[in-house]
Amino acid sequence: MRVGVHISRFGYPGGARATAAELAATGAAAEEAGVGWLSVMDHYFQMEDNGGAEDPMLEAYTTLGFLAAHTHTVRLGALVTGVTYRPPGLLAKVATTLDVLSEGRATLGIGAAWYEREHLGLGVPFPPLAERFERLEEALRICLQMWDPDDDGPFEGDHYRLGATLCRPAPVSAPHPEIMIGGSGEKKTLRLVAKYGDACNLFGASPEVVRHKLDVLRGHCDDVSRDYDTIRKTMIYTGDSVKAGDVDGCVRDLSGYEGLGIDTVIFAPTGDAPAVWTETFAADAVRKLADLA
Repeated sequence: MRVGVHISRFGYPGGARATAAELAATGAAAEEAGVGWLSVMDHYFQMEDNGGAEDPMLEAYTTLGFLAAHTHTVRLGALVTGVTYRPPGLLAKVATTLDVLSEGRATLGIGAAWYEREHLGLGVPFPPLAERFERLEEALRICLQMWDPDDDGPFEGDHYRLGATLCRPAPVSAPHPEIMIGGSGEKKTLRLVAKYGDACNLFGASPEVVRHKLDVLRGHCDDVSRDYDTIRKTMIYTGDSVKAGDVDGCVRDLSGYEGLGIDTVIFAPTGDAPAVWTETFAADAVRKLADLA
């Protein structure tokens, strides 16, 4: 298994003036440790269970652009972009810009969105869940059309209409930036992974749960004649061993996922010093998880 680091908090000692230096140091630490994935949340308000809306929260793609300038090898992405946050044509342009400036290291992480408070607070429309999933599928189709060098034409959907799907410069990644669809809903989300995704992101609740979700994904792949093995499987893990800083305990916990095909396990730094956490916990985890498959 490879290790990913997911930055979900931005309240650092020293306040806003210390933020840039801490993030730059975290990027450097991730590359020194051999971390394969570095992501940030895409929210405008901090989540209620992660400090609350009044806590600091940076805009995701500005932050990823900053991290791109301070790293050279690690893959970068939002975990994950809510489909409601940006019109999909603009989202494709934003993700393409990150891909170009990171020299092909961008992943477009995307999902149906859920955090109603930030939508209401900032005046962003928050349609019902069924419509958000409809919009998610249209957004995926739009991004793929934006990245198709042979199709600059219009897009006519039920929710989005684009007059010209121009995207210049084209992405550096071939054939396009990786698409990671976040979530584990069995009827809609995993079906979209099978149809459009290059990667999925699941929550590591237990080996049994993850095995079941992957079996469901395999079934959706069979339904659309998709090669299941072409989808990169990732998961977020937030077990007690991570919170306690117990790398050996974490490795024991994750051994139960061996054989499920998880490519990358993603941890969120604890505390308010993600660079130091990455230098210690993440670096040790990279070494000790390398033999798990």
